[in-house]
Amino acid sequence: MEFPKISTITLLDQLTPPTGKVHMVLDTDTFNEIDDQFAVVQAILSPDRLDLEAIYAAPFHNKNSDSAGDGMEKSYGEILRLLERLNVSPEGFVFKGATQFLSGWQQPEASPATDHLIDLALKTDEVLYVVAVGAITNVASAILLEPQIIEKIVVIWLGGQPPHHRNSREFNLGQDILSSQLIFDCGVPLVQIPCQGVASHLQTTVAEVERYVEGKGDIGDYLAQIFKAYHADHFGWSKVIWDISAVAYLINPSWIETELVHSPILTDQITWSFDNNRHFMRLATYVHRDPIFRDLFRKLDTV
Repeated sequence: MEFPKISTITLLDQLTPPTGKVHMVLDTDTFNEIDDQFAVVQAILSPDRLDLEAIYAAPFHNKNSDSAGDGMEKSYGEILRLLERLNVSPEGFVFKGATQFLSGWQQPEASPATDHLIDLALKTDEVLYVVAVGAITNVASAILLEPQIIEKIVVIWLGGQPPHHRNSREFNLGQDILSSQLIFDCGVPLVQIPCQGVASHLQTTVAEVERYVEGKGDIGDYLAQIFKAYHADHFGWSKVIWDISAVAYLINPSWIETELVHSPILTDQITWSFDNNRHFMRLATYVHRDPIFRDLFRKLDTV
């Protein structure tokens, strides 16, 4: 598969942490668990920094779904429930994604989400940030359908493990290996936020949620409800809200420490391999937990 080759100078420019307001779309497996909901809310409540142009429902398959397609449909429904509580219209704003994971690079999963992403990327005069917090199927499929969008987008993906980890597997990456391999191989400007030791710092507790989230309108009550329902025993318990890391990077890049690295090779054995002749990407190495949650809690105060 041939992809447009971005010059190193252009790639490094695209990978420079953004300043000012940015255009973005959010690709989310929203019903997978409870962290996507917090990310959707934080993105919508940040219009001073984020011009959120669309939300795409991503596929997932775990105990909360019967198949990848069922996971996408349930994610779509969850997005609608969040928007209703925020008094935001879904019309022309929320799009369904793939109904199955990628079966081959020659068989992209076309969907309303890929159609919208391709059209939006090609017509924009500015960089479009594609924030993905689930399996990367929709984004990879859009690239396969129209490789030219590589030159117009920057992908920020919560997925995989750090390069020093014993393997690269985690839920988002492991759901769709072919799409995950493509996102590291195709040359698209990529900011990867790994999970263990990075996004895993984003923990909060029932006590904190009751103090700063519950009672903050219909949306705050809903977030608190699903947070507390996630685990039966709250004694000494905290929960990672992984997905707000990717949104937080665009709100204030200083909250996510990153470095430029050569894009790794994701092997068929779900391990990392390295070649310093490959293109650059940006890798998150540490997350500053407190300012990210402080930002979310303050914005919930405004609803």
